[in-house]
Amino acid sequence: MSSNQCGSSLVQTIDAPLSLVWSIIRRFDHPQAYKQFVKSCSLSFGDGDIGSVREVMVVSGLPAATSTERLDQLDDELHVMMVSIIGGDHRLVNYRSTVTLHEIDEEVSGGGKTVVVESYVVDVPDGSSKEDTCSFADMIIGCNLRSLARVTEKMAKL
Repeated sequence: MSSNQCGSSLVQTIDAPLSLVWSIIRRFDHPQAYKQFVKSCSLSFGDGDIGSVREVMVVSGLPAATSTERLDQLDDELHVMMVSIIGGDHRLVNYRSTVTLHEIDEEVSGGGKTVVVESYVVDVPDGSSKEDTCSFADMIIGCNLRSLARVTEKMAKL
């Protein structure tokens, strides 16, 4: 990480099997399944595999309107997804995130539980501080992870 960047890692434990959580996360073409700040999403390049690019429309009220994002890595065996923001109308410049899923041993947890770790690095925009930039990104990611937990835990109970 360079001096004009900040980053963090957030962790969410979800009371749902890894296969279910991964099935929602890996849908690069459908982030609105759990990301509540996404109004709509369409692929502008690719079919949802590595190298695909999506155009995300952000709900009003956030300091953004659109985000152009590229899928850099998608590993169904290791449960790793890497995404870069490559354009759009927002302040998250050179944003790169990595999401990894980890299964908690059923003998330890008493059932299928998943730990989701989302790490990111982003440039600090002119006129902003590292603290403000990371606080904003942490808030968005934290909301997304809590929403993912709600969605998948509800599905797991069906």
